[in-house]
Amino acid sequence: MLGVKHASALLESGATVVMTDIDKSSLNQSYNHLKEIYSKEKIICKVMDVTIKNNIQQVLIELKKNGINVNILVNNAAINPKMQDESDSRLENFSLDDWDFQLKVGLTGALLCSQIFGNEMAKQGGGVILNIASDLSIIAPDQRLYKKNNLLPDQQPVKPVTYSVIKHGLIGLTKYLATYWADKGVRCNALSPGGVFTGQDSHFVKKLTELIPMGRMATSDEYQGAVQFLCSDASAYMNGQNIVIDGGRTIL
Repeated sequence: MLGVKHASALLESGATVVMTDIDKSSLNQSYNHLKEIYSKEKIICKVMDVTIKNNIQQVLIELKKNGINVNILVNNAAINPKMQDESDSRLENFSLDDWDFQLKVGLTGALLCSQIFGNEMAKQGGGVILNIASDLSIIAPDQRLYKKNNLLPDQQPVKPVTYSVIKHGLIGLTKYLATYWADKGVRCNALSPGGVFTGQDSHFVKKLTELIPMGRMATSDEYQGAVQFLCSDASAYMNGQNIVIDGGRTIL
């Protein structure tokens, strides 16, 4: 959901945007939505698997053949885990296969894309890498938010361990990249959104908003200005930072 909003923010700023997704139908859906608002000539779609290095390299080759130089990379790929059995989300039962797959997409994928596109930016004189993290990049999940009254303690759903580990890892990657190509003009920062309201259960929303000083969740449009700032020369002297926009939740 936020990926389309990030694309919209950059299109609004006049950029040509290359959207990638492993799911072609999802990619087409995003394209059809955005072309109703922005020039379709400014929107390029590529089916790409962020976990396969050769796949990413092929996309770069195709873009270069068409005269497109990448100078902004937004690492937004992630798995939103949906457990068939709520107890499967608990640490004691968490599948190693799920751990490996979710880290491969959310963290290794960001590394591979940064390796390939960041290196290209360094060769061509600079650029920006923006890693999309979360307020859970600096705090732990509050598992009380997911508690259900009709379940025993060992059956309670929780935010899976992978989510926090990946988002914390992205901040480490951000700091590393910020120093790695700094002399080549490549900056790297992270954006950590708070919870976005998408029609979640009212009981959950009530509990979460009680933790947020502003008393509400974010709307999906409220991060577009930050994306534009972090990807433009307006933030030219900002490097290695994690910008947290969460209504004040993490200051308490």
